[in-house]
Amino acid sequence: MERRVVITGVGLVTPLAVGTEETWTALCEGRSGVGEITRFDTSAFQTRIAGEVKGFKAEDFLPKKEAKRIQLFIAYAVAAARMAMEDSGLIIDESNEGRVGVFTGCGLGGLQILEENHRIIETKGPKRVSPFFIPMMIGNMAPGMISIHFRAKGPNASVATACAAGTHGVGEAYKIVRSGAADAMITGGVESVITPTCIAGFNAMKALSTRNDDPTKASRPFDRDRDGFVVGEGAGMMIIEPLETALEKGRHIYAEIVGYGMSGDGYHMTAPAPDGEGMARCMRAALADGGLTPDAVEYINAHGTSTQYNDLYETRAIKEVFGDKAKSIPVSSTKSMTGHLLGGAGGIETVFTALTVDRGIIPPTINLDTPDPDCDLDYVPHTARRVALTTAMTNSFGFGGTNAALILQKHQP
Repeated sequence: MERRVVITGVGLVTPLAVGTEETWTALCEGRSGVGEITRFDTSAFQTRIAGEVKGFKAEDFLPKKEAKRIQLFIAYAVAAARMAMEDSGLIIDESNEGRVGVFTGCGLGGLQILEENHRIIETKGPKRVSPFFIPMMIGNMAPGMISIHFRAKGPNASVATACAAGTHGVGEAYKIVRSGAADAMITGGVESVITPTCIAGFNAMKALSTRNDDPTKASRPFDRDRDGFVVGEGAGMMIIEPLETALEKGRHIYAEIVGYGMSGDGYHMTAPAPDGEGMARCMRAALADGGLTPDAVEYINAHGTSTQYNDLYETRAIKEVFGDKAKSIPVSSTKSMTGHLLGGAGGIETVFTALTVDRGIIPPTINLDTPDPDCDLDYVPHTARRVALTTAMTNSFGFGGTNAALILQKHQP
């Protein structure tokens, strides 16, 4: 018999703040975390803005020696996982360490250390490459280090499905707990690739906003004047476990995960399938997995990247799935405030969706000043909305035509 699975702990490291409550407050106040890039000289770049995490100190979450050599994406993941564990009250010891696992998503891994060691090869030769280069670069070192730090010895994996990775990570962890293969999972998404190679690469694709003179206004999903996405960084992690365990231990239940859907576009390397056909199949798969009809969904945390085709096709996909009800469903893009965390987006956005369900506050889509006439849903412009709701969906779509959707419900005692 399949088990019901709930979220009992959350942790956030985002461009808005380091910490769950601080991030949530900023999100509900409609603040932007986008600003000028400080990591490297951007004078030669078309895009000079990003959503950098500010005020993060790795030594607050890791031993000092390790904090100095570890890559940011790993530090963010461990920090968010520690917050989620403390929030949940989950304790891992010899009695349960083999039944607690880690499953995360990460799109590009340690791009920064790759760039650094390539420069070393070019200037000093291959013998000067760091012995930490390979282990600090690979994306699965995020769940690996979480496992090592907290002695979580159950299922351990990472997915690299581009911008859908975080949502796929949560979805796969959900299936593991639901099946009984583990009794708890630490799960979510992480990314930190605000580097010259990343920015130059996305600029070459003409995917990024170049609104350098007004960074906080650059990410503007569904707006007529959107000109591309803004790269963000950070991590969102959760503790998920069976409903019975959560009730037995008196844990706070943020939301129950009730549906998970996946699909492939089979269309193009970077562009979504026309009219969001693959996106629509993904949302329908999540509804079917949860045994739900479209009428059940009362809020959608959109992928909403602030790019021309994603916003348009996601809008059309929502209309296709939800029909006449589509225009009455609040749909917001929190990327308008955080930027796009790529593989980490689904991690923070699943946490945002759980908090929305738990607290009855829908975060806004900021910068929606001149709505695109072809994007005509209720995008909760500018101001958060207090709404009591039961069921919400969160979407993530990635290059290669990989799609993921999760459905969360408020736990009814």
